[in-house]
Amino acid sequence: MKKWIAMLCVCVLFVISACSGSGTTPATPAAPDAKPTQPAPAAKAGEKKKLSFWYIDTGKRKELIEAAVQKFMKDHPDVDVEAVQIPNDPYKTKLSVAMGGGNPPDVFHSWGGGWLKQFVSANQVLDLTGKISSDAFLTAGLDVATFDKKVYGAPLAMSVVPFYYNKEIFAKYNIQPPQTYDELLTIIDKLKKENIIPIALANQTKWPAAFYLMYFANRLGGSEIFNEAFERKGRTFDDETYVKAGEMIQDLVKRGAFNPGFNGIQYDTGNSRQLMYTGKAAMEMQTSSYINNIRAESPDFEKKVGMFPFPAIPGGKGKVTDLVGGVSPVFSVAAKSKYPAEAIELVKALTSKELAQQMADQASTISAVKGVTYSDPFAKELNDMLSKATSMQTFYDQTLPAELAELHKDTTQNLFGNSMTPAAAAKEMETKAKEVLKK
Repeated sequence: MKKWIAMLCVCVLFVISACSGSGTTPATPAAPDAKPTQPAPAAKAGEKKKLSFWYIDTGKRKELIEAAVQKFMKDHPDVDVEAVQIPNDPYKTKLSVAMGGGNPPDVFHSWGGGWLKQFVSANQVLDLTGKISSDAFLTAGLDVATFDKKVYGAPLAMSVVPFYYNKEIFAKYNIQPPQTYDELLTIIDKLKKENIIPIALANQTKWPAAFYLMYFANRLGGSEIFNEAFERKGRTFDDETYVKAGEMIQDLVKRGAFNPGFNGIQYDTGNSRQLMYTGKAAMEMQTSSYINNIRAESPDFEKKVGMFPFPAIPGGKGKVTDLVGGVSPVFSVAAKSKYPAEAIELVKALTSKELAQQMADQASTISAVKGVTYSDPFAKELNDMLSKATSMQTFYDQTLPAELAELHKDTTQNLFGNSMTPAAAAKEMETKAKEVLKK
């Protein structure tokens, strides 16, 4: 099961580009054999059933989700939904506190994987097996919310992590997207000489820089390096591959690849993106939601944006078609929901084919819902990148158990801050892995 969570198989990824259908269609109905949900206690006469819903999406994605909530309330006049958008960075803490305090939202966002599993293991998430139509979703999307053959969340979208670059800057200095890591280093050095920040980075919350560790480990050690360490079968987190990955991170920092003060800058506030919008920086590595941010914050910049995958490292075992990515959002129902039947219906509305198609058309989102077609040029390119992937490594911090995931982000931030040696970071990860991961 860990294998499925940690690495999405290539044959599943090809399903994405093979999905058919056109236009928008109504929400997918529940499976014919769906298990009935126990009726909720009736609301008092004249009162509506109230649901709380927490999510993190911004920009056009936020607008579309809010519209879906409004449509749900129109279709369910006896239900009132309080939809609360919470910025990505503080969201995890806020939800963990709510869960621990016994007052969680009825429906909530997650990324699946180890982060969702911690709540599942504490019996805080409703089992949705048979209550949603599993056939409506790509297997790769549903697997991250499936534990012990039970489904605990419904996925709406998937994500990959490419480099985004300013095509005008590249054209001005006669730069082509790199095919190899050595070419990327040449680009970095050239941009530095032109007083342009090569790569924008905002890493106060630690996860943005973690992409680099994941890609370096893959490009050096191949697509199985994380699986082996995670499953305790073969190489470990203190393998020389992870030490070398840390050394390459610190070489980038020493080379001046990033903007000053990156470890103290919040990503959610958009400071790193502003460096891109103003032409002060030429590249930034981020998730598929980057296009959604651009359209909300600086629409005119969209025409300047290009994408390329993390380049191959000569002599490394990984391929340029190996991707880092994940599934987000995954919507789940809290076990303590007073109105579970209505909460499940809201999850269905939030993961309908209709909303998924709108997300693809208007927010360049890669869908986890079957049957979505792609006309948006960025969505097409991202989907093409994903469908041709030879492997996809899910985000470490969403796959690992929470305690180890946080250490992963801490040690990676320390590597970028040059306050820890690569060998020490790898050793600390492996020591904790021995404690947390069962053989």
